[in-house]
Amino acid sequence: MKTLIANEKLDSIISLAGKKTLDTKKIISELQALREHALLEKDPLVVKVLRLSYEFLKENETFNVQAQYEEDEEGNEYPIEIDDKENLLYLLNLLKNAEHKVNREELKDYRNSLKSELY
Repeated sequence: MKTLIANEKLDSIISLAGKKTLDTKKIISELQALREHALLEKDPLVVKVLRLSYEFLKENETFNVQAQYEEDEEGNEYPIEIDDKENLLYLLNLLKNAEHKVNREELKDYRNSLKSELY
């Protein structure tokens, strides 16, 4: 996120997601509001990831998206086991520096995984 207001909103969502129990309704509402900031920043990847994320949360009430993989020496990819809350927190932290090349690649992985799970 590029603006101070958007980063403050993102920090508050990270704080919400870090609580003991996931308040999915509140997080969905906050993600929808953050998406409006991303629209103003004109970052289509972030806009899409935010929309798909809150749609996924709305539909599943959890964030068990498989978007992280590790690679062995032969180039085979294996899914990384991560719990739902940590998965959401990881995605939100990627958004904090969405312009970074590596973060953008991981955001694209999340976008693709979310799209395939939702549609």
